[in-house]
Amino acid sequence: MFLEQRVIGTLQNFGYLIGDPESKVAAVIDPSFDARVLQLAARENGYAIDLILNTHHHPDHVFDNERLADETGAKVAAHALSMVRKDIEFEDGRILDVGALKVKVVHTPGHSPDSCCFIVSGHVFTGDCLFVGDCGRVDLPGGDVRQMYDSLFNRVQKMDDSLVVCPGHHYGRKARSTIGEEKRSNHVLQPRSLEAFVEFMEAP
Repeated sequence: MFLEQRVIGTLQNFGYLIGDPESKVAAVIDPSFDARVLQLAARENGYAIDLILNTHHHPDHVFDNERLADETGAKVAAHALSMVRKDIEFEDGRILDVGALKVKVVHTPGHSPDSCCFIVSGHVFTGDCLFVGDCGRVDLPGGDVRQMYDSLFNRVQKMDDSLVVCPGHHYGRKARSTIGEEKRSNHVLQPRSLEAFVEFMEAP
């Protein structure tokens, strides 16, 4: 899989370009505020962007959806609960094709109702569910600390340790990690009861 990871904007968002080297078909994951740097990477490497994948609907992740779609003809794909305009609506377990790449959708609400992770070619794009060393906020509109607990401990914790974590923001000590490393070192993934997790997340 071709992969380009770029920091976009002042909120340290990560935008991603993934592509199938055989067909030269690509997708952008979270265009953020300005995906032109990802378009340039696609052109320089001979890829055509035909899909825009949103991990969730927050503006810092989807602001450039429409400009990118207009310029490339790419279809916007988002969870059924997402408030963005979408050409493709998906739910948990859906497999999306990017050329020969198979992108599996894992619904991981908590940061927002529509939050999803995308698993493809040994990588997991976690949006604002999981960061390197932390997790997303649960105090924004639509956030739910109990759903975040379920997503982290019943979905993320059960992912393969070898998956490379590609988060939605560059908030950690490095740009990528692995599920195994996060299980060992991420303070939000340490064993806790639901009640203890709620108390932990609500602490200053």
